Amino acid sequence: MKQIVNIDLKAAELFITAAEMEQSYKRALESLETLESRQGRGNDFLGWLDLPSNTSESLISQCEEVVERWKGVDLVVVTGIGGSYLGAKAAIDALSHSFRSLMGETSPEIVYAGQNLSEEYMAELMDLMTKKSVACLVISKSGTTTEPAVAFRIIKKFLEDKYGKAEAVNRIVAVTDAARGALKTLANLEGYTTFVIPDDVGGRFSVLTPVGLLPIALAGFNIREMLKGAAEMASICSVKDKENPAVKYAAVRNALYQKGKKIELLVNYTPKLQYVAEWWKQLYGESEGKEGKGIFPASVNFTTDLHSMGQYIQDGERTLFETVLSVTSSRREVVIEDDPKNLDGLNFLSGKRVEECNKMAELGTKIAHVDGGVPNIRIEFEKISEFNLGALFFFFEKACGISAYMIGVNPFDQPGVEDYKKNMFALLGKPGYEEAAKVLRERF
Repeated sequence: MKQIVNIDLKAAELFITAAEMEQSYKRALESLETLESRQGRGNDFLGWLDLPSNTSESLISQCEEVVERWKGVDLVVVTGIGGSYLGAKAAIDALSHSFRSLMGETSPEIVYAGQNLSEEYMAELMDLMTKKSVACLVISKSGTTTEPAVAFRIIKKFLEDKYGKAEAVNRIVAVTDAARGALKTLANLEGYTTFVIPDDVGGRFSVLTPVGLLPIALAGFNIREMLKGAAEMASICSVKDKENPAVKYAAVRNALYQKGKKIELLVNYTPKLQYVAEWWKQLYGESEGKEGKGIFPASVNFTTDLHSMGQYIQDGERTLFETVLSVTSSRREVVIEDDPKNLDGLNFLSGKRVEECNKMAELGTKIAHVDGGVPNIRIEFEKISEFNLGALFFFFEKACGISAYMIGVNPFDQPGVEDYKKNMFALLGKPGYEEAAKVLRERF
């Protein structure tokens, strides 16, 4: 089967002995077996493994029905946080024209709420909603996560005030639990159209559920192709040998971790992939960062960040490695013209495509950083498309499960996330938190 992503490890294996790499492959294959046998920690959250091939035609048709219903809508506000918005934003940003909103594209503009608690952001969003025909897609398994719950309370009232209660019902869709939770209860009471977040799929693994598929469809993109790419990658990543790309990636990053490389930089050379990196950071940060373990996931956007972070990467503390997302084919072509005056001294580039300059920047940076002591993993795919993004999402999810099992943690829980919430509730005066609030205020 043709590989959709190719993993180049040559510039990483320079920093690892053959014996160390062999041992890491052995542990990665054992972890693959743990994942696929569904015997590991957190195995009640493995529903994402089956999503690419098990997503029903009826679910896709339901997504298309919402797209059709909201044909006259200018603005869809996707309300959610973490995995409830990052995957959708990653895909939509990657697939969209960079200046979509200024180009008069016909699909509704997708914007986001509930991903922060900024009062100015919410006020400015309401300014925009006043000028547009608006619908809201609210995404939360429980309906009580503070940031999206606060945002939805405000947006719901806005829609009811602007359109009336009956019409607001047509302009709100909830993606939530099948049977329980505050949002599900509200959706039943109000009569909202609902989609189900499966019980066995955690938020950061949910991009191929309605959490990601519905907003991606609303933005005008082909979710069937995305699922097709994910299904092909699922087949590729189930092979129990060292050529499995998920095994390769998990094995090499953990071999580097054992050598003291504690920080992984996900690098892109196109701004379209910036939010793929944001999605990846949540996936790996929440899955691996626990029990005092885990590689710290960070990201940089090249060549832009070579003019800010390049110095540190080249000469700073040697605790990091790079994983480069390399797109081999640009979907557009721009050629650099000859300039008779040549005041900038760039006529040596005349006739070359801008993307050739980008590729040589990528290669030159790789050589410089490897020479400076930074291992380099290269993940190559042909072009940015629905098919390839679906494949990339599943590849990273599968490799993440393997990698977390390799360091002995549960990839599917996030106990540390609750700590800040308890403090916030206490400081805001939530009933039942009075004693905690008193202690916190005395401390600070």
